[in-house]
Amino acid sequence: MDNLQEIIASMSLDKKINRSDIPTIDLYMDQVTQLFERTYQDCKRNETDKVLTKTMINNYAKGKLMFPIRNKKYTEEHIMLIQFIYQLKGALSINDVRILLTKLNAHIEAESDDINLQEIYDQYAKLMENQPVDFTKAVQTLADKVEQATEVVDSKEAQYIEQLFMITSLVNYSNMYRKLAEKLVDGLYPNPNQNKKEEK
Repeated sequence: MDNLQEIIASMSLDKKINRSDIPTIDLYMDQVTQLFERTYQDCKRNETDKVLTKTMINNYAKGKLMFPIRNKKYTEEHIMLIQFIYQLKGALSINDVRILLTKLNAHIEAESDDINLQEIYDQYAKLMENQPVDFTKAVQTLADKVEQATEVVDSKEAQYIEQLFMITSLVNYSNMYRKLAEKLVDGLYPNPNQNKKEEK
C-alpha cells in the first residue's frame, strides 16, 4: 500500500483546539462553531460536511453533556467540554459521553477545587499531540501484515484483496477500542443508581 503515508498525512490528525486557541472572552454560538470549523476543516471527509452546528451544540446542552450556558455565551470551560464531546461522539453514544462527563461537569458547576479543568485539558492536548505518531507506526505495522496475508491469497485482484484486508482490520481494531472504551464507561458507575444521583 504505497500511498498509505500520504493518506494518513491528508487526514490532519494533529489538528486540535489547544487552550491557547480559545479566546479569553466568552463566545456566542456562532463564534464557537467558527472556531471548530477553522480548526477541523481539513479533517472533513467531504467539503459539505459540518464540523459543529448550532443544532449539535443545543443537543449537547439539552442532553446535559455540559453545564448550563448563561447569557447565551460560552466560557472557556464550555469550549473545552465541547472539544471532549467532539472527539468522544465519533466512537461513543451520546449517553456514554454524558455519563463520562457527568462528574467533570458537576465539579465545574460547583467550582470545586478537586478538579482543575485547565490542567486536565492541557494534559489531554499533550496526549493527543503524541498519538498521531503512534497511530502512524501502528498502521504501518498492520499494513506489513496485510501485505503478507495478501501474498498468500492466489488472486488476480491482489490490490482489491489488500484493500479489503486493510479496511476490515482497521474496523476490527476500531471496534475493539470502542468496546473497551464502553466497558470503561460502564465501570465509572457500577451502581446504576449512583449516576442518577449525580444527575440531580
